Amino acid sequence: MNGNSMKKIAYANAVADDKVRRFVPPVRVVRESAGVSDSAALLDGVHTQSFVHFNPRECVLPPGGEIILDFGLELHGLLTVTTGCMKLSRARITFGESVSETLGTPTQDHAIHQELLSLPQLGQVNFGQTAFRFVRLEIPADAPEVRLIGVVATAIYRDWEYRGTFLSDDERLNRIWEVGAYTVHLNCQDYIYDGVKRDRLVWMGDLYPEIRTILAAFDETALVEKSLDFVRDHTPDDKWMNTASSYSCWWVICQRDFYLYRGNYAYLREQKSALSKLLNRLLACVAPDGSEALTEWRFLDWSTADDDTLKHAGLQGLLAWTFDCGADLASELNDPRLALRCRVAASKLRTVAPDCRGNKIAAAMQILGGVGDARKLNDEIMRNRPDHGISTFYGYFVLLARAEAGDVAGALDVIRSYWGGMLDFGATTFWEDFDLEWTRNAYGIDQLPVPGKDDIHGDFGKHCYTGLRHSLCHGWAGGPAAFLTEKVLGIRPAAPGFVQAKIEPCLGGLTRVEGSQPTPFGEIELSVRKIGNKERRLLKLPKEVREV
Repeated sequence: MNGNSMKKIAYANAVADDKVRRFVPPVRVVRESAGVSDSAALLDGVHTQSFVHFNPRECVLPPGGEIILDFGLELHGLLTVTTGCMKLSRARITFGESVSETLGTPTQDHAIHQELLSLPQLGQVNFGQTAFRFVRLEIPADAPEVRLIGVVATAIYRDWEYRGTFLSDDERLNRIWEVGAYTVHLNCQDYIYDGVKRDRLVWMGDLYPEIRTILAAFDETALVEKSLDFVRDHTPDDKWMNTASSYSCWWVICQRDFYLYRGNYAYLREQKSALSKLLNRLLACVAPDGSEALTEWRFLDWSTADDDTLKHAGLQGLLAWTFDCGADLASELNDPRLALRCRVAASKLRTVAPDCRGNKIAAAMQILGGVGDARKLNDEIMRNRPDHGISTFYGYFVLLARAEAGDVAGALDVIRSYWGGMLDFGATTFWEDFDLEWTRNAYGIDQLPVPGKDDIHGDFGKHCYTGLRHSLCHGWAGGPAAFLTEKVLGIRPAAPGFVQAKIEPCLGGLTRVEGSQPTPFGEIELSVRKIGNKERRLLKLPKEVREV
């Protein structure tokens, strides 16, 4: 081959990886033992190259030695270990979303989180493809000492610019917006994952709060389309998405909101056949008396998974909401007959309001589906111990329902105490689930075990997320970011693609709110100040967007 003719390497059938990689050094040594020397060398920047005989500072781990490193925040990627060893050695690597996870036996589901690795002489090893904040390196007692030039995380992520913003006079809410957006961002890998450590899968219902957060924070749409299409294309016509009838409902709702925010009619038109088939199948799930009759796996979230009565109460609202969205999409796709059938079905479902039995999740779905009295449900159910009896997934819908009932201030209090409670225990991303009761006698995820106290990671959880299997970076938990942008900053589309926008800030007791919402034409920027009983508003709209 004539090298002069080569302009760049091109591998046959290669597909570009549209994610980036960045080296991230550790920021803290959590623990070291058994004669480890100069562990501070690992905190001294990024070092990824060995040199024969004259290496710079080295951290030496003797046989039986160990070290636990903290990278400062949850990230996704792998560990890169560079050695100055003159002999082949070994180390057990354990990833952890918490310190306690590095000290235990983490799950190997979806990714390998613990492994005994060979470390090369004067070389480098890369290990992992998961989410972590902490790493433990242990040298077996019968292995040669290990001389470490550097231990860095290789972060793998999508290099997206945060085009949406949220700032207020409440720093706790500001931090929650940032962590919510970052949680979802981290889960945007080859597809939009549910959890980037465990459950590295595309779950349709979980996508809704993730997509809404992406729409609030980023001007990126290709991965949303790719993920929605993945679920559609991998579901036979006679099956429900992810085998859950409710998750097929969420596909319809996601399509409507995605179209409303981005206005991509060409993409919507590609969904016409699948949408028509799915809506017709869902229309058969309305009983003659107006009750929902969704089939097979009937699921809202895990907190209601074992209670058929609560599931029915919540699914009643979800199906009505689905048909509202289906009617909007069918109208856009010039199918008036299907649109009318969806509207009739939604109206019929609203004639039946199953008892929510005091459950906030069921009540939220009834409020959002227009089933039952929103203010009554809010007063009687949502305000009763408002930050209890919710989940990080459906807590987002509880927030939306409270806003629908005119109680934004109450929703903000829930965000502060519930999502803020995770921050208080060391979270840098939001978790698969959380209960404030867990915090009564617990230590944080960034601490070594404290005698007499509970491990908030390893000692709690239920259903599919018991103990260390519990994911501490779950995309469905990022909903407060979307909520703060839509309901507090108050920016939402009034027509597909934001050619018309509604600007209705609701400060909920705050005195200052400002931020931006991405649109296909650029950002809408808004600043609101409360001065006495009046609000002063400064609004900047792209020229293609009209306020209504």
